[in-house]
Amino acid sequence: MTVSWETMRSFASDGSVTRQRLSPGLARRILRYARPYLRDIVPFLALVVLAAVLGIVNPLLFKAIIDDGIVPRNMSVVVWLAVAVAGVALLDAALSLLQRWYSARLGEGLIYDLRSEVFDHVQRMPVAFFVRAQTGALVSRLNNDVIGAQRALTSTLSSVVSNVLSLVLVLATMFTLSWQITLIALALLPLFLLPVRWIGRRLQRITREQMKVDAEMSSLMTERFGVAGAMLAKLYGRADEEAARFSERAARVRDMGVISAMYSRVFFVALTLLASLATAVVYGLGGGLVLTGAFQLGTLVALATLLNRLYGPLTALSNVHVDVMTALVSFDRVFEILDLRPMVREKPDAAELPAGAADVEFDRVSFRYPASDEVSLASLESVARKDSSPAHDVLHDVSFRAAPGETIALVGHSGAGKTTITNLAGRLYDVDSGAVRIGGHDVRDVSLASLYRTVGVVTQDPHMFHDTIRANLTFARPDATDEELLEALRTAQLGHLVEALPEGLDTVVGDRGYRLSGGEKQRLAIARLLLKAPPIVVLDEATAHLDSESEAAVQAALRTALSGRTALVIAHRLATIREADRILVISGGRIAEDGTHADLLSRDGLYAELYRTQFAQQDTEAAA
Repeated sequence: MTVSWETMRSFASDGSVTRQRLSPGLARRILRYARPYLRDIVPFLALVVLAAVLGIVNPLLFKAIIDDGIVPRNMSVVVWLAVAVAGVALLDAALSLLQRWYSARLGEGLIYDLRSEVFDHVQRMPVAFFVRAQTGALVSRLNNDVIGAQRALTSTLSSVVSNVLSLVLVLATMFTLSWQITLIALALLPLFLLPVRWIGRRLQRITREQMKVDAEMSSLMTERFGVAGAMLAKLYGRADEEAARFSERAARVRDMGVISAMYSRVFFVALTLLASLATAVVYGLGGGLVLTGAFQLGTLVALATLLNRLYGPLTALSNVHVDVMTALVSFDRVFEILDLRPMVREKPDAAELPAGAADVEFDRVSFRYPASDEVSLASLESVARKDSSPAHDVLHDVSFRAAPGETIALVGHSGAGKTTITNLAGRLYDVDSGAVRIGGHDVRDVSLASLYRTVGVVTQDPHMFHDTIRANLTFARPDATDEELLEALRTAQLGHLVEALPEGLDTVVGDRGYRLSGGEKQRLAIARLLLKAPPIVVLDEATAHLDSESEAAVQAALRTALSGRTALVIAHRLATIREADRILVISGGRIAEDGTHADLLSRDGLYAELYRTQFAQQDTEAAA
């Protein structure tokens, strides 16, 4: 007796999915994704039906060979029927290949559609979503759940159709040949299904445990194989402890694998043993009927062959609800992502921001960061944990205007609201009240593409892709020539370094740019900004944690980057503050003071206090 992998997989599936509530209208949404593939689904199902029909042809041919050829010693019948058996085998092989081809086209096409749509949707989610979401959980949606969803239209669909049809045809044929033997075979069915269900429940429990320990081991590897995690382990001398920790989790994966393998083997042995016992009963009783002349020998052989084709479909169909619900739940989890609407959305009639718009205005802006259930999937704890703390305003009635070409420095204690102001200027979040305007246009009324072309941002820890310098620069302007890239690098005080590298622009910067120093990475980010050439620059000043030489180079690059541009700069260095046209002192989410460096010092207020506690030492060092 043969048991298919699909049958085995149905027992390894997590049976708890059958208790989950599915979204209303789920079937209609799935059909919408299946509709473009009707040209593949129809022939695919036709091939499944033909394969099921062929499953009963061979036993009937064997019957005819024995009863019409071997017993009466008719050689020509034996030869022609043997040729027919070979022809059926060839046809079955061809149908199997065609079925796999259509299945692959259908499955891979659906995976492509779902992955592309989910990736595009997630890319458009606001920053608040990524602040709360776990990267691994999102990747799981694009991989495991999407693959689980496509099974609904490939393996699960074909398995249900094939098994139902096979079961009907086999039973009908067996009843036609001998209703007595068929009833005896069905009477043995409880002895067959009870151990199958018993082992199936344990396989489901083991599978859940395997998924858990595999996820824990993968999570540990992901954290420790990153540059930051590997560096932390080395700096604290924890390599042995980390190796022991990984070995412990890997040992659990090993042990669960051994247990799963043994249960699987018991499963197969039980099925084979019971099928053999059933075959023995059929041959014992049927042999007696043949000897008494109740029916012919070929009929007995056909019944025994059909019996082996009976238990496989029965086993698979006994757990088909688990397979179907697993696929439906995977679809539901994918749709859960797609149904999460971004908080920052472009209006259908959004206008294009005029080229050259360069003034920034905050008009009585108040803002609070959204709660977790507003931006994330509250139903999935692994993606976003619900925040029970009450929301409170981070900014209160903030109003100011940065004129074209003006540099405004934002200073204040940590948590005062400086970064929030810069985030709102680039519309990473939407204000709760008031308005942020660029060129006189509310940023909520303009297209996101035109807004992102107008506003350029350099953060304190700029991200670099694990790719070449060229790829990281052309991310800002894909059509830039090598000469333009080198010119941007020279302007950012990095040209001499790149030109001296053996691979030049094709040098790989490493994960998150770790092959570059802090100052080099900042200057590369500035070069990327220069290629983008936005009229407005938002800068979380990049020199706070650099040595004096790197700081001087970055400051020189920043002067070029800010020249002629409107700039909002979160300032940590006195040099940047003094060069600003105006200084906004932020305290408790409000603008406490507004003026120039000298003006604010003369007022002896909050800025003067900040100067004495944070900036005076920098002034002394600069004088020295």
